[in-house]
Amino acid sequence: MAKNKKQIKKTQEEPNKKVFNLRFFITYTLLFISTYMMMKSCEKQKMLEAKQKKEQKIKDSLAKLKQQETTKELIIAKDSAGVAKAAQLIGSFSYNLTVNDQQQDVVFENKLIKAVIAKKGGYFKSFELKKYKTYDSLPLFLVKDNAKFNLKLKTTDGKEVDTDVLDFHPSVQKDGDKTTITMKLYAGPDKFLAYEYVFEPDNYMFDFNIYTKNMAGVLQNTEVPLHWELKAYRHEKSISYENRFTSLKFEYEDGKVDYLSEMKEEDEDKADDVNWIDYKQHFFSTFLITPEKAFDKAKFKQINLAKSGEDTLKYTKHFFTDTALKPQDGNLSYQMKMFYGPNDYKLLQSYDLGIEKVIPLGWGIFGWVNKWLFMPLFNFLSSFIGNFGIVIILMTIIIRLLVSPLTYKTYLSQAKSKILKPEIEEINKKYKDNPAKRQKEVMALQSKAGVSPLAGCIPSLLFIPIFYALFRFFPAAIGLRQKGFLWADDLSAYDSIAHLPFKIPMYGDHVSLLALLASITMFVYMKMNATNQTSMPTQEGMPDMQKMMKWMIYLSPVMLLFFFNSYASGLSLYYFISNLMTIIILIVIKKYVIDEQKIKSVIEENKKKPKKQGRFAKKMAELMEKAEEQKRLQEEMKRKQKKK
Repeated sequence: MAKNKKQIKKTQEEPNKKVFNLRFFITYTLLFISTYMMMKSCEKQKMLEAKQKKEQKIKDSLAKLKQQETTKELIIAKDSAGVAKAAQLIGSFSYNLTVNDQQQDVVFENKLIKAVIAKKGGYFKSFELKKYKTYDSLPLFLVKDNAKFNLKLKTTDGKEVDTDVLDFHPSVQKDGDKTTITMKLYAGPDKFLAYEYVFEPDNYMFDFNIYTKNMAGVLQNTEVPLHWELKAYRHEKSISYENRFTSLKFEYEDGKVDYLSEMKEEDEDKADDVNWIDYKQHFFSTFLITPEKAFDKAKFKQINLAKSGEDTLKYTKHFFTDTALKPQDGNLSYQMKMFYGPNDYKLLQSYDLGIEKVIPLGWGIFGWVNKWLFMPLFNFLSSFIGNFGIVIILMTIIIRLLVSPLTYKTYLSQAKSKILKPEIEEINKKYKDNPAKRQKEVMALQSKAGVSPLAGCIPSLLFIPIFYALFRFFPAAIGLRQKGFLWADDLSAYDSIAHLPFKIPMYGDHVSLLALLASITMFVYMKMNATNQTSMPTQEGMPDMQKMMKWMIYLSPVMLLFFFNSYASGLSLYYFISNLMTIIILIVIKKYVIDEQKIKSVIEENKKKPKKQGRFAKKMAELMEKAEEQKRLQEEMKRKQKKK
């Protein structure tokens, strides 16, 4: 009877169980379908929004193009009907069509630059640096139909006028050595907007003033948007290397300098109280400077046009700046400066505007080492030696001799450790199962023998500022640009002894002999250095440092080879000579300076003397004792748990 009750109860529960599972299935199926439909709906909405944005962008572009074409047409048709039609589009600025002059684009030239200021837009049509050439010996232009400078003027009758599509009326005046070119855009007989350029005979810097006259009743008393853009031409042998040092930089809030990323495909930023903006290329700059009245706010954008690194590309980056000019009593008055020229640190510093900060000498101590040691040394040697390859070699020799005492201290520490090696190995065997005790005994031996484990590390750390500073110095040295040495035709670009029929990722399609020599000498130096290293036992839970060091001997030179193959040959020359000098100094120290027998006898004498433990050694010993005690307690707890 009890059995039948159980069977009846089980039979009654089974339908309920099936119904519950069915509901579960239906609920999750509906949830899945609704989630999927929502996702598809969101996806469609995003696609629709993207399509609408694209269509609006095309409409805006067509409208702007139509306005430009209409304006161009009206400028040509300078009759009463044309002026009347123009008044509907550009208001009071239609008067500009009635001003007659025969002059077109204006040309200014001195020993350094040749600038062509376009009648249309009143800005540079071209700007050539006469003392420089491109990597393929062509005239070097910072501007050549690749730049735009526009003010969006808002009139009191509700019109918006773009200055870059209207004809300006030029005038040229000379006052002694200075040449003033004024480009005027008229809105009445004595009402105009003017761009004023003031050039000096032999100077890359020039005044650039924007002002208006009697425009209080023509322009709204609101901010005037300013848009400035430039597509930076490729000037150097390796576009990827040049692009690495090409970036929009700006100074804001009285001395702070920032920049957009050199490597990102697209980058944006904004700042307040902007003092200057630089469209910086590897060796050349295009500055807009406001020394008297900073821009209240500015937005910056940069598009990487050479991300692929293909050497057939024409441009490196596309720069954009959007800011605004603030009128006073209905008129504009901005006294600014422009610099279109080379990134020569000494030249930029001479203007006392802080614009030399765009040259990347390194931050902190690295910048100081470059500024106060390497740059003066380089300038001194190059002042009486014409061959820049010889200058680099002499500079390298001087630097290596200056740091040779550090090399000596490092090698001396290694020699002492080498003498203690048999005793250290004996300790390693004796305490192989007790790492803390083993380390404690090794340190006690070193302390007793007068050998500091940090004696070899500290001198090596002092090499880091020198290494990094020179890594920054050579790419920034414009003096090396297009200066040859032996087979390298340009010390600011890579040297090539062979061209490969294919491109190796991260390496390139050429073979740099100087990079190869630097890698070989680095391998030899590391191999020599490894023979003097004392092997240390592997700590529990730590990687095997000996194996890592062996791998680094082979890996580091290969990494350097890949990294330096497309870098400046001047940098590779420095590291080749530096490694070679280090090898020679090590051989001289080993054979003629350090007497291992003498060092051994000194160590033996030190062992006999009572040695007071230093603060560092004492602290380390305490830490090891604590670690040893902790390990003992852990092992004891494990034994107790096993017994349970």
